[in-house]
Amino acid sequence: MTLLINQKAPDFEADTTIGRIRFHEWIGDSWCVLFSHPKDFTPVCTTELGTMAGLEPEFARRNCKIIGLSVDPVSAHERWSQDIQDVTGHRPSYPMIGDSDLAVSKLYGMLPADAGTTSEGRTPNDNATVRNVFMIGPDKLIKLVLSYPMSTGRNFAEILRVLDSLQLTAKHKVATPANWQQGQDVIITAAVSDDEARQKFPDGWRAPKPYIRLVKQPTG
Repeated sequence: MTLLINQKAPDFEADTTIGRIRFHEWIGDSWCVLFSHPKDFTPVCTTELGTMAGLEPEFARRNCKIIGLSVDPVSAHERWSQDIQDVTGHRPSYPMIGDSDLAVSKLYGMLPADAGTTSEGRTPNDNATVRNVFMIGPDKLIKLVLSYPMSTGRNFAEILRVLDSLQLTAKHKVATPANWQQGQDVIITAAVSDDEARQKFPDGWRAPKPYIRLVKQPTG
């Protein structure tokens, strides 16, 4: 199964480093970033988990929870956390899902159904496809799916940028252009008529083309 944007994020129960959770219940009315890993004690993933631990206050400020997943039991995650702190200076306080039976990886389409039912004996190469980022809204719909190769560490500043863009869109019916950063001009979405746009943006907009209406980033 391939998960697509605007599909409902599959719900599940799983053991994590903070205890057993039901995923949708744990998300509550927050945004969520679920990011996955093919194996504990792997070098690139160690740096990623520590980077996310350092950025957790930024995600919290945006009402976004972080949860990690790795194809190993929770007991291994707890040992790995010490290595993550040693290497990066940050110890994850967000939950890490134990997926030793591969159930969540299969549910999210990261491993095929015939991958087996245990993480034992599997190498990172066996789990190479478990390298995804899913951003999920408070409505439990998938807003973003990114897949990375094992050799490339993820850019979590970009994940924050996407979160800012999505939240801005949800509140103000605007889209963000290429390489947009906070404070830069945004685009009025095509779903907003000119009449509605005049009410929402009384100062008007720039239109380099009839279908591109640029305005200052809304605040509030």
